[in-house]
Amino acid sequence: MSTWPESRAAPGGPSRFRVARRAQTDLMIILGDSAEKWGAEASRRYGMTLMRAMHQVASDPEGWFTRPRSDLRPDLRSFHLRHVRQNARQPGVKRPVHVIYYRVAEPGLVEIARILHERMEPARQFETGADELH
Repeated sequence: MSTWPESRAAPGGPSRFRVARRAQTDLMIILGDSAEKWGAEASRRYGMTLMRAMHQVASDPEGWFTRPRSDLRPDLRSFHLRHVRQNARQPGVKRPVHVIYYRVAEPGLVEIARILHERMEPARQFETGADELH
C-alpha cells in the first residue's frame, strides 16, 4: 500500500483516490523537472493542476473527458490534464502535457496508477510486470 495520503471523500460523491508507488515516482519527477525548467511557482501551479485532475477523476471516474484504456488493461482509464477544470481564482497552466492513468479500485476509491507525458507510449509503461497497481 502506498504511503501517499488518500484524499477525503467529498459530500455527494465518491472522490477518494490513492496514488500508487509508480505514480508517486512520476509525480516527483514531473514536479522536479518542472521546478528546474520553469521555476518553483510554475511547479506549484502544475502540482495544483495535477491535484485538481486527480480529484476530478475520483469524483467522476467515467466522466466526459475520460477514456477507457482496455488496450492497456481491462479496468484502466485515462484523463488528459488539458481537460482539468481550472480554478478561476488562481492562474492555471497554459498547456498541461500529462495524462493520468487510473482505475476504480473499489466503489468510491480511484487508484492513480501512472502519470505519463502525452508523448510517452503508455503500452511500454504498462507491460506485464512494468507497473504496480497496488
